[in-house]
Amino acid sequence: MCAIVGVFDVKHASKIAYYALFAMQHRGQEATGISSSDGKRIRTIKDNGLVTEVFNETKLTFLDGDMAIGHNRYSTAGSDSVKDAQPVAASYKLGDISIVHNGNLINKHEVRSRLIEQGAIFQSSMDTENIIHLIARSQQDKLKDRIVEALNVIKGAYCLLIQSRSKMFAIRDRYGVRPLSIGKLKEGGYIVASETCALDLVDAEFIRDVRPGEMVIFRHGQEAFESIQLFEPDPHICAFEFIYFARPDSVIEGKNVYAARKRMGMKLADLSPVKADFVIPVPDSGVSAALGYAQQSGIPFEMAIVRNHYVGRTFIEPTQAVRDLKVKLKLSPIHKILEGKKIVVIDDSIVRGTTSRQIVKMLKRAGAAEVHMRIASPTIEHPCLYGIDTPSYKELISANKNVEEVREYIGADSLAFLSIEALKESIGNDMNYSLVSFDGNYFIK
Repeated sequence: MCAIVGVFDVKHASKIAYYALFAMQHRGQEATGISSSDGKRIRTIKDNGLVTEVFNETKLTFLDGDMAIGHNRYSTAGSDSVKDAQPVAASYKLGDISIVHNGNLINKHEVRSRLIEQGAIFQSSMDTENIIHLIARSQQDKLKDRIVEALNVIKGAYCLLIQSRSKMFAIRDRYGVRPLSIGKLKEGGYIVASETCALDLVDAEFIRDVRPGEMVIFRHGQEAFESIQLFEPDPHICAFEFIYFARPDSVIEGKNVYAARKRMGMKLADLSPVKADFVIPVPDSGVSAALGYAQQSGIPFEMAIVRNHYVGRTFIEPTQAVRDLKVKLKLSPIHKILEGKKIVVIDDSIVRGTTSRQIVKMLKRAGAAEVHMRIASPTIEHPCLYGIDTPSYKELISANKNVEEVREYIGADSLAFLSIEALKESIGNDMNYSLVSFDGNYFIK
């Protein structure tokens, strides 16, 4: 899960890309970068850190142009080296090119080995670099055809933005695992972004989503963009976008994320009721579901855990040691509310179990008489190969323990999860979802 953005045919495109990346900072905090084109050359700045740490007015002025693509990194493949930050830019036979990628390629090692045997020299450990090598080594005369040739080699979940000096390409895999939306800017020109919250921040009008299996081409001198359906669509939007990844104000495939999360909480209240004094969320990702649980159950809602917003999201931090420390830095209980009370704690998911264990311990130390955990998603029993940092079964607590054993490990007085069927009903039963973390259905072969 990363954030990508493309801005086309508008003055100061890099500044618009900057604001869009800022709006999508929640999708990745390890590194950020922007490539821009003024029609003559492509310039790139990228580094480890947050958007506001990496960029300033001087750097954005250096990147001035009428086209830009940008990326916020959350690593599912590669290292934390700045070499693995995106965009990936290069010069080849047809000129300058730059690319950003959100997703994960499941045949990356096979493709990389074959390219190395053919003489390719890699500068990073990213799967994204495979794509730029495939494009550069193609014998096709047009960039569009080189991209299509590369897409027929790679397998996995991907949203791509590719820019040359005069064109921008937006591409989504045939399964549509990750979201990608197109907007029209008030100043003219277009914006393409992973989430609609980025469009809202820059006052862009939402046009539509990039369709699964579609390539959209933006060209200078053409008001309308070109659409090419490259692959037969087989939509499987990632359910985790609705559970955790996306911002609550974003709309994915016509569905508001906040409303879906609230319905998850309401379903959870119906399926797993408990007698308690308060419903409290684990902020911020548990807030929407907790509101739904409280409204459906009639139990009062309280914000009894305070979040320090200057600490990033713990699940997407790269190592367990960093995750553990950040939980302590990020969350603080309000003792006065908790003392002697029976509480229902709503969180979006349990992945490794370490965060939930720390939260339960923290709440009981603060005086809570009972802590009942309710999770607004099913048990995560399988690693995701399509862009989530759950690389092995041994890291997933629900792959190794049943619900009662998980409850005992985290120290809660009771524990319940949302069922897969209730999750689908909460988001909407009118489409297919990638539920691989829950059901182990690896549909991309």
